[in-house]
Amino acid sequence: MAATRKQAMTVTESAAERVKALLSKRGKPSVGIRVGVRARGCSGLTYTLEYADEKGKFDEIVEANGVTILIDPKASMFIIGTEMDYVDDKLQSGFTFRNPNEKGRCGCGESFHV
Repeated sequence: MAATRKQAMTVTESAAERVKALLSKRGKPSVGIRVGVRARGCSGLTYTLEYADEKGKFDEIVEANGVTILIDPKASMFIIGTEMDYVDDKLQSGFTFRNPNEKGRCGCGESFHV
């Protein structure tokens, strides 16, 4: 029996439901959502989300709660072990990332460093 490989990222039920809603409203077929990071903000890196029309050659694939999340290969080393969630409360709504690799965040919470 082959060992199952642990996925690079986990996706909560709340995040999966939000991804499904976004994909259904898009109006064109999508493979899923691509998560990446880019240099930005006071702490250096920020998460990016975009619709994925096709799987990139080196994308890491995360299948969770009925959705497909693709991880940009340039972001993989920053995202390993992260939990993607969706929060909707009085003060904010949006995707949140609990990343064990983070060494710190900026005061506004928009960027992080590893």
